[in-house]
Amino acid sequence: MTSASARSPLRRLTARGRDEAHRVASPLELFFDLCFVVAIAQAGVALVHAVAEGHAGEGILNYAMVFFAIWWAWMNFTWFASAYDNDDVLYRVVTLIQIAGVLVLAAGVSRAFDDHDFLAVLLGYVIMRLALIAQWLRVARSCEGPERTMALRYAGGVLLCQVGWLGLVVFPEGGRAWVFPVMAVLEMCVPPFAEKDHTTSWHPHHIAERYGLFTIIVLGETIAAATVAVKSGIDEHDALDELLPIAAGGLLIIFAAWWIYFVVPIHGHLRSNRQAFLWGYGHYLVFASAAAIGAGLEVAVEQAVGKAHISTLAASAAVTLPTALYLLTVWVLHSRHFKVGTAQQLVLPVTALLVICCTFLGDAAVPAAGVVAALAVVTGTTLTARMVARDEREAVATRLVP
Repeated sequence: MTSASARSPLRRLTARGRDEAHRVASPLELFFDLCFVVAIAQAGVALVHAVAEGHAGEGILNYAMVFFAIWWAWMNFTWFASAYDNDDVLYRVVTLIQIAGVLVLAAGVSRAFDDHDFLAVLLGYVIMRLALIAQWLRVARSCEGPERTMALRYAGGVLLCQVGWLGLVVFPEGGRAWVFPVMAVLEMCVPPFAEKDHTTSWHPHHIAERYGLFTIIVLGETIAAATVAVKSGIDEHDALDELLPIAAGGLLIIFAAWWIYFVVPIHGHLRSNRQAFLWGYGHYLVFASAAAIGAGLEVAVEQAVGKAHISTLAASAAVTLPTALYLLTVWVLHSRHFKVGTAQQLVLPVTALLVICCTFLGDAAVPAAGVVAALAVVTGTTLTARMVARDEREAVATRLVP
């Protein structure tokens, strides 16, 4: 590409190199992620209200559906941008349109939870998906052969799935429960189908960074939500003694969640589409559980000050269950590929089990879960340090052998 074409406001949307050096997230991608926090926060608030009012089952189902819409839209943009971001004017404008769709979706979250009215959520999704289809059609126009076929498959698949999501509006309420699992499976089948003859040139390091940044944003939203809940409890009920242990335990859980996720360089594991798809799809549980930890901490705070109409056991489970799910999912997706020996492999599964056991400790459940999560970090770090020291001693001994 010549310097003149590089500065052109409109350029062909062609694939970037998978081995491109110094590939990092762009300011537009970071802005995109931050705008998604609005939708995640709205989903978390709605989940808190549902659980606090004793409607945990319905609230979790609605949360799973809404969070899937948020996560899948983010996924589509992230992988597309990793392969085709040319940062021209049209690309930026279409991305900003996608952001507008996210905000529309966020505005409809509360009605989706309270009244099962998915019209605003669907409208926001239509805006995001039509923008994505336009991007894939740009790719199809800029290339030929198998790559063009792949782009057209993506555009057609996204369009057909979007038509299917209309069932959330037009079907009777009793039939909508079947729309979500069917459409979720069909959505996740689009990328493998589209790329069966030609794979996109997504960048492993860039993808790992993008997922890591979104994890940080979700954990940050979790801290913010829990902090606001604790502040409200102290201001309105003067309940510092009751809330301080919850706040301390919550911080330990979130700090451990960050540490455990970023302790391994996962980009080296993403070598094929099969590995990348499984890893990328699995992050639905990582992101959803991380955000749910914040909602659970809010529920625990409300229960402690008497605002939530649930038992201490239910409030404790609102924190411990998503924490355990987060630990197990990160272990499956990340840690197990880098752990050596049975002891290292068992740290996170055992920690998840112990966190679940903390549920039954009454008012001490959240701080106990925080201590268990922190001890998991200490244990994992110690085992790794011992392994490194042992390897160094063996290396020295090998060099000394004549």
